[in-house]
Amino acid sequence: MQVPLGLSVANPQLVCRLQCSLYELKQASRQWFTRLSSFLISHEFRQSHSDHSLFLRFTGPITTVLLVYADDIILTGNIITEIQGITALLDQTFKIKDLGNLKFFLGLEIARTSKGIHLCQRKYALDILSDSGMLGCRPNSTPMDYSTRLQATSGTPLSAESSSSYRRLVGRLIYLTNTCPDIAYAVQQLSQYMASPTNTHLQAAFHVLRYLKGTPGSSLFFAAIGTPQLRAFSDSEWAGCRDSRRSTTGFLVYFGSSLVSWQSKKQSTVSRSSSEVEYRALASTTCELQWLTYILQDFRV
Repeated sequence: MQVPLGLSVANPQLVCRLQCSLYELKQASRQWFTRLSSFLISHEFRQSHSDHSLFLRFTGPITTVLLVYADDIILTGNIITEIQGITALLDQTFKIKDLGNLKFFLGLEIARTSKGIHLCQRKYALDILSDSGMLGCRPNSTPMDYSTRLQATSGTPLSAESSSSYRRLVGRLIYLTNTCPDIAYAVQQLSQYMASPTNTHLQAAFHVLRYLKGTPGSSLFFAAIGTPQLRAFSDSEWAGCRDSRRSTTGFLVYFGSSLVSWQSKKQSTVSRSSSEVEYRALASTTCELQWLTYILQDFRV
């Protein structure tokens, strides 16, 4: 072993013994978040009970918001000097790297104008098409063929290598639904067959990719001016799954004119009537609305 650069010791025969490794340690992420959250709380930040990765600080009319994902942090507020002060404190304690104004975060591309914020995953979508060899394919107008229903037994099983590629592709498509709600239902259908996919399921996944070829820059827009009101739309299908006869819930939630939440998910139980399906869908939508209400209360909206 050699002495690390920058460390001067009297005896060159001395070595450094590693007492605790941060990476590859099961408790590393927990310890890091505990350290970070305790630091923020000591500086008058309040941790949200609805989203534990959200920290807020209110000092009179000054609002500062900090959002954490592992070791990536978004910091915003209504006073730039306050943001700069928090950034300096974080740098003194953790030696952070300030990347400036938010433009790229975890595969999300952010563009700000005076009218609002655009959020998209164009590069991420193009990477998926390139890695799948579908960059030069002919685009489709819909994310899936709605005239056919997928089943677990439809088609022939894929090989181990192809099955792994299918799972990886569906996993990437699931992350793409963060900014592409129009493929949420199709991806929800594909994700049901990740245990034992077939060639039919793979063709359905390629259908989604051909749809993305025509809309790689599909984005969400959050308007700067609007009515602070939550509006939700709920729908469902009855016994749509051919294998389990379970139904699918879908909803959209708007804050003003901006789409902020959506979901397409198979219900956990079998419903005996279409009315029961609708009530379950409304219950899921209401839970989402209640959670968003708690988030807005944290922001004092």
